[in-house]
Amino acid sequence: MFFNSPVHPRVASSDDPAPAALPRARTPKTPEDPSPRLPLDPQQPEVLTSAQPALPALPARDLWRPPSITASKQDSSDDSDYTEPFIPSSLLVNSPDKDMLLPVPRQKKRISSLCSDDELLDDDESNANHRDSWLDYEPVSTQGSLYLPSCGPLGLPPKEDSAHQSAVIKMGWLDKNPPQGALYYQRRWVKLDVDYLRYFDNEKEVYSKRMIATAAITKVMCVGELKFEVVTNNRTFLFRAENEVERNDWVADLLDCTRGRRRISTISTGSSVTTECYKGYLELRGLRSKLFTVVASDKVFLYKNIEDYHIGMGITSIDMNVGNVKDTDRRSFDLTTPYRIFCFTVESEQLKEQWVEAMRTAIGEALSNSEVAERIWAEPSNGCCADCGAAGPDWASINLCVVVCKRCAGEHRGLGPSISKIRSLKMDRKVWTEDLIQLFLLLGNERVNAFWAANVPPSEALAPSSCSRDRRSFIGNKYRQGKYRKYHPLYGNQRELDNALCINVQCSDVLETLSLVFCGADVNGPTGIADCPSTFSLATAHGQPLQAEFLSHNLNTELPRSEVGGAMETVHYAPSPSVSHNGFLYKTGSMARAIAEKKGRDEFSRRWCTLNDGCFSYYESDKNSSPNGTLKAAEIVCLAVSPPEKHGYDHTFELYSDSDRLYLFGTDDPESHREWVKSLAKTFIPANADPLLRLGFERIGRLKYKDGLNLQTPKVGWFALVGSTLYAYLDNSQGEEIHLRKLLELSIQQDNEVLVLVERGRTLYMEGERKLDFAGWCSAIQSAAGSGGDTLSQQQLTDTDIPVIVHSCIGYITQCGLTSEGIYRKSGVNSRVAALCDDFRRDARSICLREGVHQVDDVSNALKRFFRDVEAGLFTPEATAAWLSTVALPEHSQKIAQYQLLLSRLPCVNKATLTALVKHLYCVQRFSELNQMNLHNLAIVFGPTLFQTDGKDYTAGLVIEGLIEHYTRIFEVDEQQLKKQLDEITAIIKVRESCNTKVPTNGSGDFICTVYLEEKTETAEQHVKIPGSMTAAELTCEILDRRNIPIKEKDYWSCWEISVKEEIERPLHYQERVLAMLHSLGTDSYLLIKKHLAMEIMKVYLATKVDVAKNGLMKFREERSILGLGGFNERYFILNANTLRMYKEVRSNRPERDWSVKSLRIYLGIKKKVRPPSSWGLTMVYQSEKQEKPERQQWYLCCSSEAEMTEWFATFLSIQFDGDVWPEHGVQHRRSTRPPPPDIRHGNVSLIPLRGSENEMRNSVAAFSQDQLALFRDIR
Repeated sequence: MFFNSPVHPRVASSDDPAPAALPRARTPKTPEDPSPRLPLDPQQPEVLTSAQPALPALPARDLWRPPSITASKQDSSDDSDYTEPFIPSSLLVNSPDKDMLLPVPRQKKRISSLCSDDELLDDDESNANHRDSWLDYEPVSTQGSLYLPSCGPLGLPPKEDSAHQSAVIKMGWLDKNPPQGALYYQRRWVKLDVDYLRYFDNEKEVYSKRMIATAAITKVMCVGELKFEVVTNNRTFLFRAENEVERNDWVADLLDCTRGRRRISTISTGSSVTTECYKGYLELRGLRSKLFTVVASDKVFLYKNIEDYHIGMGITSIDMNVGNVKDTDRRSFDLTTPYRIFCFTVESEQLKEQWVEAMRTAIGEALSNSEVAERIWAEPSNGCCADCGAAGPDWASINLCVVVCKRCAGEHRGLGPSISKIRSLKMDRKVWTEDLIQLFLLLGNERVNAFWAANVPPSEALAPSSCSRDRRSFIGNKYRQGKYRKYHPLYGNQRELDNALCINVQCSDVLETLSLVFCGADVNGPTGIADCPSTFSLATAHGQPLQAEFLSHNLNTELPRSEVGGAMETVHYAPSPSVSHNGFLYKTGSMARAIAEKKGRDEFSRRWCTLNDGCFSYYESDKNSSPNGTLKAAEIVCLAVSPPEKHGYDHTFELYSDSDRLYLFGTDDPESHREWVKSLAKTFIPANADPLLRLGFERIGRLKYKDGLNLQTPKVGWFALVGSTLYAYLDNSQGEEIHLRKLLELSIQQDNEVLVLVERGRTLYMEGERKLDFAGWCSAIQSAAGSGGDTLSQQQLTDTDIPVIVHSCIGYITQCGLTSEGIYRKSGVNSRVAALCDDFRRDARSICLREGVHQVDDVSNALKRFFRDVEAGLFTPEATAAWLSTVALPEHSQKIAQYQLLLSRLPCVNKATLTALVKHLYCVQRFSELNQMNLHNLAIVFGPTLFQTDGKDYTAGLVIEGLIEHYTRIFEVDEQQLKKQLDEITAIIKVRESCNTKVPTNGSGDFICTVYLEEKTETAEQHVKIPGSMTAAELTCEILDRRNIPIKEKDYWSCWEISVKEEIERPLHYQERVLAMLHSLGTDSYLLIKKHLAMEIMKVYLATKVDVAKNGLMKFREERSILGLGGFNERYFILNANTLRMYKEVRSNRPERDWSVKSLRIYLGIKKKVRPPSSWGLTMVYQSEKQEKPERQQWYLCCSSEAEMTEWFATFLSIQFDGDVWPEHGVQHRRSTRPPPPDIRHGNVSLIPLRGSENEMRNSVAAFSQDQLALFRDIR
């Protein structure tokens, strides 16, 4: 049957059955061909079978398939940049010629058409009965008709030698019998090539009436006098030759073409067909039935229906190298060739655009030459579009040196030729000189994008699926504005830029020339050399054809217009120092990610390496002249020396390039390794940072940095890491040393893009231009800033050389533990002490001791354990005996003098630590009436600890007694300063006592707190005992149990913090400790138990979110705005898993503010005093964790609706509590049955009696010395 219903065009799918064979070329036979013919018996049919004898077999061929297409289908014709090919006017069918081409005959005559008279396109039998054949059909109108006069096509001969057509094996006149059973034969001109058997009305016709794929032919046999049959699966064609010899020749040639091919019946219906560009049904003017049309590669194929398409029985094929496509109306278009006009109609305007785009792509394919494209694509990075990353880009900007896809090429053309000269890799063959091809191979998209796209924000990057508007904006920003380019160090200094360009065109570094030109260097400026007045002539004179090629395309280029903020200081250009070295090294393949595991020796390859004139090259062997790879000195951004035996070779180093690649080299020879590292570092380190080369660095290279008051424009600094010291040359300075273990803060911010180093009085922000080497710097600096060993000097230190763990513990105990009875004599919980010690050992700087979280006795025991375990002790092994022997001196003055002498001989860190510790112990014993830790008790505890002895001998205790007792004289303390410190401690104690009286406690030390149920009234208040371990959920259940209130399934009862003054409220997280929160509760705040009415909505919203992030516009105001310095302003916020960022507008690249999400408390509501623009707002509060300088800041956010406020609040909670917003099974309705915890502030066991005679204390110490473990047996 025939398909009369419309079928939408579609891209070829793997679900379509595979048609038969792909056309291919074959050498035509000539009349002189001496190939022998087998005699054919006209009475004995010759059938093509597997047992057929001995004609020479052709090589096996694949099944017939529609013609292939190599170009990928574009998304939409809206973005098409295709320029219609030029066709000489003599070949076009113009309107005045239509009368000649399309006559309207009134008598019956033979008319040439697409379909032969025996191939009706309609299955209407009655229609067939009214006329014998298509011979009798008279066209009604000549407008757009497909019928041509019998005199031939426009007087032009067919292009038999077209490269797009298969070579003809045999052609000639044959009589063909129609299938309707008519007695007469029709005269047909028949052509046979390796893929198709075609027949035409006459020898001048270009488009066949029928074509049969040779792979679809199952039999060829002689039948009767001068006749032969061509048999397919669904049809038998009968032909008659003029004589027997001619008949036998046709049969033999057909057998040659069909022998060895697989049968069409063997085609699997699931075969994958991926060669078609576009296919579907089209209505062809003049025919009643629609034709199944396939656009493939450089041809268009017409079939009666989809069944014929699958079995390889076509009507004709149209070569698109002479085609032209034009729109005619909303749903129609013409495919015009010099021989015929094909008028197609589709169902919708959208489908028309898709068909037109597919046919124009085919025309481009037909006219293209892939030789240049294949050569350009030999550089791997040129295989993807430089702008959007689409595969197979076949256009290029010859002055910007980027290879781009068709859609991006359209936007480049929109920039104008003064900015981007866009050319086709396939059609503009004359443009592509050998030098231009070599230029694109040398640079490549990856290296060029290291300049043009060095600073592209992820939010602005293009994807292959990006729309035209995004492409236009991005490409304009990238090339017209130069928004993302990598600024040359000389940017803004015109004279130096021009001088650098004149110097650089004399060498082979074209990428440096590109950077100079597009940062403002004048290509047409004078060189000052009479023989070479221009940079072009200068490059030519020095034998640099690629430099000259690049300059020739940029003589009139309009340079990017954007400016860099901040004043540009003069930088003088100097060529790289001349360093030469060569030898064998072992190298792995370059990598785009950090090395995470050890590389074995089998992963290295031996390479001959040379370093000459700032160019590091490696070769297959020392006999090869062409390098496997090359790194320019300007491309090297970092050199890292690996620890010995980190990889298979004992000594290795890593090179990082500005293209974000890592190169690993190794050798077993330490001297060779040292020489290579020295030579390579000298090559790329500038002269002003030359002192860095004299260091035994582990890592050296350049990074961007910002510091001081200039935080807008980053500068380039040179850094070297040696042990725990970072040496830096910043902004032409004389060199600085940054002691990493003494930093106040070390953190990575803004999604791992900024490394923050905080020293006293200074903050340094380090940025990486490339992710790979910056990640290496961050890891190395963090490792160097951590504890490097077990001795005191290897710990993280304060700026006064005191280990951070000692400083933190002393500070915490001074603030929170001086009034704790038995401080340093009571044990903490062993597991918590061990965990705290491990945390300090890992990164002491990141540990913040907080009251309510850390217990005093745990901290004091962690400090003692540190001193007991520290390697070499506080007094050093060499001086320990001298310290202990000082006790025997008879006079106090002699002891003091000896202690002072020994103190002066201690290493710097030991001396500072001992001074800080004794000062602290002196303060502790001054408040012994509160803590019961007098001079003697402290000596008993710290003598064995600091001297790391077993405690059997009290000599160590006597040393500590002497140091504390004579603290002011031994350490030469200013009495006024000491008095001031003691006064401060006294003030701290009084403040803590006054704070504790605000919240009453019971005898066991638990707090008594007033909590309200649903509203703050006297009848709703409850007094609850709050142990330190009670959570908000437990407190909620406690109150509900007292009132006998049942909890239903979706009753989200919560504990809320209410602030009357600020007019805000906050639901406590169900696992939040109530007691810790009470310490920060103001006098105008209280706790309230009520239902969380929005919790169900929040849970549903969070369950539907794909990721944790959220972004949108909100009105923002700072706390200081209350003073009249401003109101609410609209800002764009992005909330991710770590940070809340605020941008001035949606298109801003740099945030105005950012906050760590987990350091914020988010409250519902905004006080009316700040005049919020809506009633749906959030208040963000930041509370400083520093005990000495508590600080509170808050900001206000206003949303446009209650739903929006709920979504933001839910997202904040989800991030702060890792998605655990509400317990999975709800709040359990039961009273907390947990027994009261032991007095965790005081520990469980007294190490030494707190009160009693001196003899009792000494007896306890003796017992402790004999069985130290007995004291820990009762610890739970």
